[in-house]
Parts: sequence; C-alpha cells; structure tokens
Amino acid sequence: MDDLTKSAFLNRPDLHIGTEGEFAGWRTWSRDNFETNNGPFWHRMEDDGSIRCAFRVENKHLNGVRNVHGGCFMAFADYCLFATAAPVLQGPGVTVSFACEFLDAAREGEMVEGTGEITRAGGSLIFLRGTLKSAERTLFTFSGTIKRVKWKPRTDAASVAT
Repeated sequence: MDDLTKSAFLNRPDLHIGTEGEFAGWRTWSRDNFETNNGPFWHRMEDDGSIRCAFRVENKHLNGVRNVHGGCFMAFADYCLFATAAPVLQGPGVTVSFACEFLDAAREGEMVEGTGEITRAGGSLIFLRGTLKSAERTLFTFSGTIKRVKWKPRTDAASVAT
C-alpha cells in the first residue's frame, strides 16, 4: 500500500486511537453519534494493508432472545464499509446501497470481526463487500456502495447559533 493511501486512512480529524484493553492501538471515529452510542466499533490496518474491524458483544447489542440484534450487525457492517473504504475515500461519503445476509447468531461476550474488500472504486462510487465472523463461524455477509460527497455548509435553521 502506498504512503498516500495509508496516510488517508490514518489522518481524520475525528480519529480516536484506543490506549488500553483489548482494543489498544485500534482506531474508531468520534464524529458519528449513532456508532459511538451503539458500538464501540473499532478498526485497524493489518501489515498487508487490509482492514480488520471488531467489537466485543455487550448486553446492549442483544435482541430479546439474547443474540446480537440484526440492526447491530447492519450498523457494524456499515461501519466496516467505511473503514474498508477509508484508504481510498479521501473525504466524506454516504451509503447509497446496502445488502446483507444473516447466517448465524452471536452472543454476549463474543468478538465479532469484520473484513471486506473494495471491488471497484470509481470517481464518485466505491463498491465493497465483506463478512462478519466470530472465530471461524461466518455470521453475516454484506455488500454496499458508498458515494463520495462534498461538504456543504448547512443553511437550515438548525445550523444557526442562538
């Protein structure tokens, strides 16, 4: 992986690097309130340039039958899309499509890991696919498309300071 691509992965103003516990040295982003409240979700770049994402299943991630809630898997997979795309995204993006398959359940205490790959990166769209696993069990597969967007200042009433 070239230095420019790797630096794009490492340099975000909202990047937080874990300093203790099992996720010491892993990265997360602080700008997304939904992910912050529903995670914590983490990612790191492996020596070969691939991206690995992970979270430890807590009680708050469970549904009524004590398995990881499907919405949690979907939110984490979306996080994986952006972590995987980060080396080439080079700016903000939005998910424009997302497809998934639920294959197995995960329970409290398990480590869920996500890996993915970019299948195509064009001028405005990045196509990806990935897998969530717990140990050797495949839990969930997904694919999605991210659209690169430009930051636009908000002009609505909510953006006006009082």
